[in-house]
Amino acid sequence: MPHEVDMTKALILSLKEWWAEAQEARQVRAVILQVGDFTCVEPDLLTRSFAQQRLSVPFLQDAELVIHPIPFVAHCRACVQDYRPDLGLHYACPTCQAPLHDIRSGRELKIERVEWIDEIEKANR
Repeated sequence: MPHEVDMTKALILSLKEWWAEAQEARQVRAVILQVGDFTCVEPDLLTRSFAQQRLSVPFLQDAELVIHPIPFVAHCRACVQDYRPDLGLHYACPTCQAPLHDIRSGRELKIERVEWIDEIEKANR
């Protein structure tokens, strides 16, 4: 879990910077992340780490972390086709056994968007 704890700290630092630059200070409802299968990030551990660390940040206390998984997709130059390698087992092309050269997706680890709580929603809480 140390890997996910460090990632959560970096995420919260980025959110603090965004919040400081925002036109108006608002609470965050949700942070939506894209997490690729090839990043070696455990979504459950990242979610738990965020749930713990958000409590020390006033504008994140009620925020939810939503993870959109991005599949690991490779491209075989020889066969000119995309395929889904088995993580940790077999990365070569299943058709011709050519070694992995091109990764099309699965390395993403980025904030897709931040959803803020608006004033009406805040009043109804």
